[in-house]
Amino acid sequence: MLDRNWFSEAMDGTGSAISLKITGKLHEETSNYQKIEVYETTEWGNLMVIDDCTMVSTRDNFLYHEMMSHPALFTHPAPKNVAIIGGGDCGTLREVLKHTEVEHATQIDIDERVTRVSEIYFPELCESNNDPRAELLFIDGIKWMQEAQPGSLDVIIVDSTDPVGPGKVLFSAAFYKACFEALGEDGVMVQQSESPLLHEELIRCMSADMHKAGFFATRLLSFPQPVYPSGWWSATMAGKGGLDTFRADAARERSFETRYYNEGIHLGALATPQFLHDL
Repeated sequence: MLDRNWFSEAMDGTGSAISLKITGKLHEETSNYQKIEVYETTEWGNLMVIDDCTMVSTRDNFLYHEMMSHPALFTHPAPKNVAIIGGGDCGTLREVLKHTEVEHATQIDIDERVTRVSEIYFPELCESNNDPRAELLFIDGIKWMQEAQPGSLDVIIVDSTDPVGPGKVLFSAAFYKACFEALGEDGVMVQQSESPLLHEELIRCMSADMHKAGFFATRLLSFPQPVYPSGWWSATMAGKGGLDTFRADAARERSFETRYYNEGIHLGALATPQFLHDL
């Protein structure tokens, strides 16, 4: 049995849990929307927990943030205008703005406190917050997307919480339709889609609803994520055009540093396990 020197997230219905050894709690508050905690761990740096669920750790966040941004951006032929729904820790925004061709990136997260806490305990994720191309809005992302100018965006990244409570609307055909309308001709959207091992039905429904909304193609990207349920995570891309080709030369010769993403990882992440093919 683990003692109180561990933070544990038990996952109902899966017979499993994730635990990290901690040395203390650095921060705790309840915002207008959720409970936010930050722990110091022995091996994983700082750990942010929202409503008792692990969100981001210093050690492994690069896996998620890079895969939520670079595959979609290198799939689009010329991404200039990007919207991030959620993403309050700002790690995805940082990765997006590594692309010099991006002219404007708008991050819309309803809870400003997540960003302000991240600025204190995860400053490396927030280093692009003052980039002149960045715009941070703390409003309802669903409403913002519904009111977006048609065809005004090239890439939409839905860096959302789990599909429960208010976040469930982000996993609906109606929301995907609003994203479809806001995207230009070659538009690409990508949304975190939970664990391929634990959430097969969610992934199937997301793809079906994206097609219902008008998207021509969907593809699953899978990648390791140790502090999330099962340690294996995914994102689902949806495109107005095909998604099997990408700017491989640009990915290989990228001018910025990554720790996980490269051309080969992009290709490998598109490979779908057989059990998901069989859904």
